[in-house]
Amino acid sequence: MTVSAASAADLVDLTRLFAGYLRFYQVPRADADIAAFLRARLERGDSQLFIARDGRGAAQGFVQLYPFLSSLALEPAWLLSDLYVDESARRCGVGEALMNAARAYAEATGACGLQLETAKTNLAGQRLYERLGYVRDEQFFTYWLSLRG
Repeated sequence: MTVSAASAADLVDLTRLFAGYLRFYQVPRADADIAAFLRARLERGDSQLFIARDGRGAAQGFVQLYPFLSSLALEPAWLLSDLYVDESARRCGVGEALMNAARAYAEATGACGLQLETAKTNLAGQRLYERLGYVRDEQFFTYWLSLRG
């Protein structure tokens, strides 16, 4: 398995994987909308995407990071916004490899940390994050204000 920074050449595979990610969170979208969203991220460089491939080159998963500034630390940080492993590749170390690539990238860019959120029901993800040293926040709540309908 290899994990590498994604490029426009990965768009078809990223779109398929991202569609699976959205289905997991029960918010399916049209492939054309997903591809347009990902294409914009890649062209603008406003996120960092990594893609995992098996030895034959088949796409197995992805992780997407967004930069932000940690006001409390007064330093740059990364939001690990999206992580997804194709069902056929789960429990094979793909998620851990993607998480490690995200960490290595964050360290290389001088970030003070990585932040992520996950669904309360995503127990497998929570076990992975905690095994990799992530600490569940018990001090802050996350809120969301929808500005759409």
